[in-house]
Amino acid sequence: MNIKDKSTGSNLTIDERKFLIETARDAIRHAVLGKKYIVPTPVSATLKEKRGVFVSLHRDGSLRGCIGCIEGFEPLYVSVAELAVAAATEDPRFPAVAPRELESIEIEISVLSPLELIDDITRIEVGKHGLFIRKQIFSGLLLPQVATKYGWDRITFLEETCTKAGLGRNEWKKDADIYIFSAEVFSEKDLAGKSG
Repeated sequence: MNIKDKSTGSNLTIDERKFLIETARDAIRHAVLGKKYIVPTPVSATLKEKRGVFVSLHRDGSLRGCIGCIEGFEPLYVSVAELAVAAATEDPRFPAVAPRELESIEIEISVLSPLELIDDITRIEVGKHGLFIRKQIFSGLLLPQVATKYGWDRITFLEETCTKAGLGRNEWKKDADIYIFSAEVFSEKDLAGKSG
């Protein structure tokens, strides 16, 4: 994995965010209904950049699926379509989304900055940064909004990321690689009624 140690200043416009949300919803609908979907090519050059991204699905306030990649191998808009389908049909924690659920699923997209390796945990800003911890063959990632949702402090966030990686809660202290990243997080609810 080629991990860059610089951040990006890229911010998506409202129209770009809407395009990604609509692409995710169309991809999920086609997959769940067993239809073929061809991802439309956006005009925006930003949406053609290769970026890490996660697609999270919620239903009635609870997680219903989440799949992502921490670095980009395909254009962002293609990744969003593929990961949306994977979140709806391949997350091992949940059964596949059924056609009757389509209207009640809420989509949230998190577009990641490149990961930055740190050696000082005071650089972690809860609410701003997500964490990726890697030690030997183990690795785990938590998005910035997870710590905010549960009201974690910095140490709890580190411990929970270790747990996600399958490590002991204090393994972050023992030769683990700790990376921070930021994310542009947006959902259908956020974009309702907004225009570019």
